[in-house]
Amino acid sequence: MPDNKKSTCNEKAFDQFFKSNSKLLRNYIYYKFGDLDQAEDIVQDAFIKLWNNCSKVPLNKAKSYIYTIATNIGISNTRHQKVKFKYKDYIIHRTRDVNNESPEFIFLEKEYLEKLKNAIADLSERQREVFLLNRIDKKTYKEIAELSGVSVKAIEKLMHKALLTLRKKIGNNI
Repeated sequence: MPDNKKSTCNEKAFDQFFKSNSKLLRNYIYYKFGDLDQAEDIVQDAFIKLWNNCSKVPLNKAKSYIYTIATNIGISNTRHQKVKFKYKDYIIHRTRDVNNESPEFIFLEKEYLEKLKNAIADLSERQREVFLLNRIDKKTYKEIAELSGVSVKAIEKLMHKALLTLRKKIGNNI
């Protein structure tokens, strides 16, 4: 029968073990992960796990158990922090992208886009096709000419007329 005084579940033995190992474990975790407050929290968590599993962990294996548990908690915390910082960084950038625009700017932008949409709709079918293929689909005049079965010069003229018409309707901001 095991000696109960040497058991991890014995409060006096556990207390003595804690006093003789907690500072060394804290320093080890602090040196490994670089955050003293986090190291102290990890040590507490490791010893709580040891106490909760005292019947499964003999006192002679307790030291390696708490070091393993503490290291694993530290690694897990580090991974969590990386994810948290990455997500926080994403949110900050995303918020900046959205919040840099005043309500007035957003209103004017919507108004401009509506004007542009109407002006494009008013173009002749050929001008609209050439304009959208070039500006939206990023096709070159040569590619548009091949798709349409006409010369590059014809596409240039259609695009020129489309731009003149749009400038008259919405200004030079095309």
